[in-house]
Amino acid sequence: MTTRVRRWARVGTVYAAGLLQGFAFVLIPALGGVLQKAPFNLSAGSYGALFLPETVGAIASALVAGQLERRWGGQGVFRLGLACNVAAAALLAGSAAAAGAAMAGGNVAYAMLLAETTLLGFGFGLNLSVTNHFAAALFPGNDIAAVTVLNAVIGGATAVSPLILQAIETSWAWWVWPLLIGAAFLLLLALPRVANDREAPVVPGRSGPSGVSAQSPSIRRRLMLFAIAVLIYAVVEGSFGSWVSLYGSVLRFAPRDGAWALAAFWGAMTVFRVVLGAAPRRWLSPRVLYLVSPVAMAACFIAASRVTTPAGLVLAFAAAGAACSIYYPFSMSFALEAFPDAQTRTAGVLVAALMAGEGLGSWFLGPLQQWFALADLYAVSALWGVPLLWLAWRAGRG
Repeated sequence: MTTRVRRWARVGTVYAAGLLQGFAFVLIPALGGVLQKAPFNLSAGSYGALFLPETVGAIASALVAGQLERRWGGQGVFRLGLACNVAAAALLAGSAAAAGAAMAGGNVAYAMLLAETTLLGFGFGLNLSVTNHFAAALFPGNDIAAVTVLNAVIGGATAVSPLILQAIETSWAWWVWPLLIGAAFLLLLALPRVANDREAPVVPGRSGPSGVSAQSPSIRRRLMLFAIAVLIYAVVEGSFGSWVSLYGSVLRFAPRDGAWALAAFWGAMTVFRVVLGAAPRRWLSPRVLYLVSPVAMAACFIAASRVTTPAGLVLAFAAAGAACSIYYPFSMSFALEAFPDAQTRTAGVLVAALMAGEGLGSWFLGPLQQWFALADLYAVSALWGVPLLWLAWRAGRG
């Protein structure tokens, strides 16, 4: 196999892993209606509890990804993440049979679902930690575009997976889709070492900050800046993405209007990640875009708080998707540039921050609605733009 073929095989493997991770990550939310009906019959509390092991697993695995890489190499971490996803998909598909079997009962099926979300969380944390690293390494000099497009692929897969699931459920059975995803992960696991550690894990021509240890306090402080930036960003993303459907109902719009606004949010985010990430740097400076993004997010919160029509709801959340599109992938890219000798550890810390912030952003608006209207909470949330702008300026320097 020639060097050129090996390189593009590695590219295909890395981006295929991201695509499949996006497909798999949204399966439980997409199956909410199925799981609350017979034969599963999950209560709202039991269904909500499924997300806890997934979040904890993703955070824990992302945080230890750097240590695992030092022991097994990046390829070893990558394969472990794939194996976790294969097992998770098999458990999800198998839970349908367990739920329908009179001898098994619902308890076994629910235990399988809990194990599935746990393994999916492990697979998500490990997979994203190394694929962001590999994507940056495969395109030296174009690493910002590479990481941004990878996250666009993951986001796009997350958006279309429920549609594919619905189509397959109509024609066959819902469990066919996770089975196909698991088979695709298994195929990647069976491939040769196309992303091997001798060829992919480092970015040529880069080294750590001169005279500074990777474990020094100054390095840890700067990594913490990136992590806090991603954490706050994820709160913003969760505030937009998790509450738009409910916001539409609060405004007395039809359910389809909330669905369109949600689709517009994720669709615009995916499109703008590709467009802005792939744009030549001489046209659009990544560091300028990084500073503009928090200001745009703040403006979108204010616009969302003043929506009065269904069309306005869709437009406001489409704009929010565009505003959010590049903050996380650019944070990841700049962090990987800043810490070239510890890229898997760096990516793992940021993936953990992303998952923690997503969970916080999806949850904390709920209790606050006992005292405040959701529109008012959106207006106040514009203040998130202040720390995000400061962090973008501090973390993105140099």
